[in-house]
Amino acid sequence: MPLAFAPLDTAVTITAVRADEKVKKHLTELGLLEGENVTLLSNMGGNVIISVKEGRLCLDRVLASKILVA
Repeated sequence: MPLAFAPLDTAVTITAVRADEKVKKHLTELGLLEGENVTLLSNMGGNVIISVKEGRLCLDRVLASKILVA
């Protein structure tokens, strides 16, 4: 399922990133790579806030929909 639709406050694992190579590289540098655990903290106003490793990131819904989780 896309990250934008993951349940709140539940750890999920990234299974794939369906974006072009430039975006994939940037997300990898931010710690969003396959096999990484993330938690969806908020899903309001067209943006999502996630917890990854020791930090938080805000992504727009379009980008979050390209990150698949299980």
